[in-house]
Amino acid sequence: MTVHQERKVLPYRPEQMFALVADIEKYPLFLPWCVGLRVRKREMVDELETLTADMAVAFKVFREQFTSRVALDPQDQKIDVQYINGPFRYLNNRWRFEPHENGGCTVDFFIDFEFRSRTLQKMMSKVFTKAVLKMVGAFEDRAHALYRNAAAPLPVLSPVDVGEA
Repeated sequence: MTVHQERKVLPYRPEQMFALVADIEKYPLFLPWCVGLRVRKREMVDELETLTADMAVAFKVFREQFTSRVALDPQDQKIDVQYINGPFRYLNNRWRFEPHENGGCTVDFFIDFEFRSRTLQKMMSKVFTKAVLKMVGAFEDRAHALYRNAAAPLPVLSPVDVGEA
């Protein structure tokens, strides 16, 4: 089991961050190790736009593809990813975007997964934190590239306001 949760305040509106993360077809443009993404199906499920997508990831000699269902909830600014098929035993991923009292938004990111292959799981557990931080950083960099001119001015925040969970 490999778990990471992070809460971070960014100087962008929740709607902007939601739109960035929801635009999964753009992931190969900026997300490390994402070498391809194909949306198989778009449908409404329980009043939410839901995408079924294949993502191909590559790192050194490893190349894997997995399928997931992405539920987009723009009203509550939530994105939930449900694993369907691929190299994992399971994968849970969620994003939450909430207005921050000082402007901008609090981004709450959670991921929990385990590979079927013990070898791959062992290898990934050694670099997991570094890899996740790099991926989360890629979303921040993308937000800055897209929205820097529309960012809300934020005061300097204390570690208590920004801390990791």
